Amino acid sequence: MNIINMALKEIKIHFRDVRTFSFMLAFPIVLMLVLGTALSNAFDKKISVDDIRVLYKDNSTGMASESFQKFAGAMKKEGIEFKKIKSGMDGKKEVKQGNYEGYVELNNSGITLYENDRASIEGSMISGALSAYAGKYNTAAEISKVDPSGISAVMAPSKDDYIKEHSLKSDRQVGAMDYYAIAMTSMIAMYSAMSASSLIRGERARNTADRLLASPISKGELFLGKLLGSIVVNGICILAVMAFSKYVFKANWGDHPGLVILILLSQVVFAISLGLGVSFIMKTGAGTRSFLTLFVQLSSFFGGAYFVIEGDGFLHFLLELSPITWVREGLNRAIYMNQFDGAYHAMMLNFGLAAVLLLLTVTALRRKERL
Repeated sequence: MNIINMALKEIKIHFRDVRTFSFMLAFPIVLMLVLGTALSNAFDKKISVDDIRVLYKDNSTGMASESFQKFAGAMKKEGIEFKKIKSGMDGKKEVKQGNYEGYVELNNSGITLYENDRASIEGSMISGALSAYAGKYNTAAEISKVDPSGISAVMAPSKDDYIKEHSLKSDRQVGAMDYYAIAMTSMIAMYSAMSASSLIRGERARNTADRLLASPISKGELFLGKLLGSIVVNGICILAVMAFSKYVFKANWGDHPGLVILILLSQVVFAISLGLGVSFIMKTGAGTRSFLTLFVQLSSFFGGAYFVIEGDGFLHFLLELSPITWVREGLNRAIYMNQFDGAYHAMMLNFGLAAVLLLLTVTALRRKERL
């Protein structure tokens, strides 16, 4: 019962501090809005391709010419228009000048394609379509040697669909707001270390430490109550930011909200344990605040909270040291890939490091006669 009473007391103290509580809510939401809006183009993976125009010169005869005309007619429905070259035109020059995306020369021995290297996407589409056609034509040519009546069946287009485009979960690609919703929420979870550093030290600053020791409550109950209260308060902040980003900014948090919340709460536990541990290791409150501020800011920077950072070697090593990195990667894998190994890895790291820090804190607390 003493633990619950101490936890409720800690919760009331945090909620009465309107300035700090507002900061924990407003800061990530404002950053989410600003960065998610300003850097939205950096996360836009969609590429728009207009109608593609291709010149062609047909020097073939018989079945080759007839089949290519059918192919060109089918391709026009797919946005690739094959236009026969006029007398006096230089097909290669037209492609160099950018008037057409490609130039095709067709004869009985094969097809030659000239592409505009400034339109690599369009060139790849033309090349892919012609390769598919050539493969089909070669198959028909071989069949004609055995059974000429089977040529029409092979060369006939399947529902006139030479190109079929499918998007694999295109609605689940990471957008700017989706990225910063995860990044800002995990970053503000690390700020729990700031408030946790004053859980015990704050009692000494308010001259209430001796009163608590004189009351019928043990150091263990006092410590557990404060720890539980801090986890509840910071957990509420994280859930509020997460809910706001989901329902107001329409950020994608995936189909496993329970796992997502558990990962974020594990980070809160780690951050609180870090704040408690550092407050007992450092001699002064100023030193504690300076260290935690520096640690949180470096973790946010290398964890990609402000912008995406990628690198190899030593830079990759620094990126992996940030708690925000392993939490963000675990969340992304769970949300967008339905892979949970990264999530379990993040939780194991958070809870494991938290256990070590809490053990150090409890050991230091027992050695002190006072708080």
